[in-house]
Amino acid sequence: MIKTDQSLRIAIAGLGFGESVHIPASLSNKNIELVGLWHPREERLKEACNKNNLHAYDSWKDLVNDSKIDGIIVATPPAPRYELALEAIKAGKHLLLEKPTCLNSDEVKELQRNALQRNLKIAVDYEYRAVPLFMQAKRIINDKNLQEPYFVKLDWLMSSRANPDRPWNWYSDKDSGGGVLGALGTHAFDMIHWLIGPTHSLSAINSTSIKERVCTHSKNTKKVTSEDVSISQLQIKTINNNLIPVQVNLSAVTKQSKGFSLEIYGSNGTLVLSSDNQNDYVHGFGLWYSTKGEVLKNIQPDSDLSFSTTWKDGRIAPVARIQSWWAQSIKDDTPVIPGLAEGLASQKVCDKVKESNSIGMKLEIN
Repeated sequence: MIKTDQSLRIAIAGLGFGESVHIPASLSNKNIELVGLWHPREERLKEACNKNNLHAYDSWKDLVNDSKIDGIIVATPPAPRYELALEAIKAGKHLLLEKPTCLNSDEVKELQRNALQRNLKIAVDYEYRAVPLFMQAKRIINDKNLQEPYFVKLDWLMSSRANPDRPWNWYSDKDSGGGVLGALGTHAFDMIHWLIGPTHSLSAINSTSIKERVCTHSKNTKKVTSEDVSISQLQIKTINNNLIPVQVNLSAVTKQSKGFSLEIYGSNGTLVLSSDNQNDYVHGFGLWYSTKGEVLKNIQPDSDLSFSTTWKDGRIAPVARIQSWWAQSIKDDTPVIPGLAEGLASQKVCDKVKESNSIGMKLEIN
């Protein structure tokens, strides 16, 4: 049991998002003591550890067997995440997992089963739940200011993969967890579940616009098997058990696109949350709200939702907030949200989107 006045001693696995976001977030976090790092490439690991004065774990086994470590942030690419997480859970470690949590919902269920047996807190980094304007939108919805939702539309149209000269990597491979569903869809479906309610059924179309890319290692052209566009029509169950339509349009190949736009239309009002900033997917958001037929008005977050620190990289503050929620749940021995239950709900939708695209049918979520 972690004492309430004791910092959570953690390590970070993975040095992409892990180094650029999780390291500065955890170093700034009073609830966390960052002890060390693990990465499969020794030279990369030593460089990051020397830069941040942290311990380098030579192997995953050394890390999960270190009794001084309470929790691990797993920020590796998706493919190895399940095996790493399962081994860490069996060693008694609390985890914060990047998304997609796993490659499929069966893997998430197995992590959930093992974590529950050991009373471990497994958080999932759905950081939009920690962004002030998203939290303000949730507050407006919870206060029933929109009344019953009629229709929801989410456009997330990005250009991160629009350059055909961008090299082939794991993102290009569906079996490695690549594609716009893993990158954006997992967040999008979690947002909808959090703000409105769970997915009841869906139909979907996916496509791969840029079908080949050059692999930097082999210098050969390789086939892209992951989707870079996904269009889903969902039915969402509201708090009143009504089914409402939700349109979700995702793209990673739309040049000069409008970025993110979430529109929620209710019986008593309208809420719009949007950003056209493609360089920073947290900074640049605006929230507009109207009720009883009035014009849309710009809304600022309540003071208790604002961040105490503003970072140049907008991702750091909400990730630090997710880290704090995770650490506090471990200290208080309370359920962590967002956790594996939320990760499973989102992953089920991603799985069904792929299945619906494959067989051309509307599917229910079990």
